[in-house]
Amino acid sequence: MSIAHPITTQYHHAPQFERATLGGGCFWCIEAVFTSLKGVIDVESGYAGSDYPHANYQAVCTGKTGLAEVVQILFDPSIISYEQLLAVFFTVHNPTTLNQQGADKGTQYRSVIFTHSAEQAAMARAAVSHAQQDWDAPIVTQIETFNHYTRAEDEHQEYFAQHPFQGYCQATIPPKLAKLRAQYNSLLK
Repeated sequence: MSIAHPITTQYHHAPQFERATLGGGCFWCIEAVFTSLKGVIDVESGYAGSDYPHANYQAVCTGKTGLAEVVQILFDPSIISYEQLLAVFFTVHNPTTLNQQGADKGTQYRSVIFTHSAEQAAMARAAVSHAQQDWDAPIVTQIETFNHYTRAEDEHQEYFAQHPFQGYCQATIPPKLAKLRAQYNSLLK
């Protein structure tokens, strides 16, 4: 069952905001990156990619649910565009490794863009083509129509902000934030 996030529910009647749903490895890492961007209203960690009925961290970690760890981003396109979000996405994770980001292996860590409209799907395909210029190996990022989504457990929300010195966080997130600062400093809050 999908659970609405209080902030996204609060902005339900704000038609100027849009959503992006992206998976690029552990959601703790991706959440920390997108939370830093101007125009991003909310970032929520969750699971998407199948209609598995009991989505939770333990089940998703088995790699048998068809779900990916994702972030759902609520953003203001008058401040940051979907194309800019995708450019950041392709910078802060490796889209050429199938079902893997660093030491994290399994389908739950796949590189995936869940699109919310035909327009987003077209922009995602264009972003893959554009990003391919920066990678020697073929990009394996999947583009799928957004369907089912479940909010991750509370302990996974704002994880890096609440656990900045946790070992995994220290090893994986600061390099992503450094890339973000180096290439997209003008987009930072």
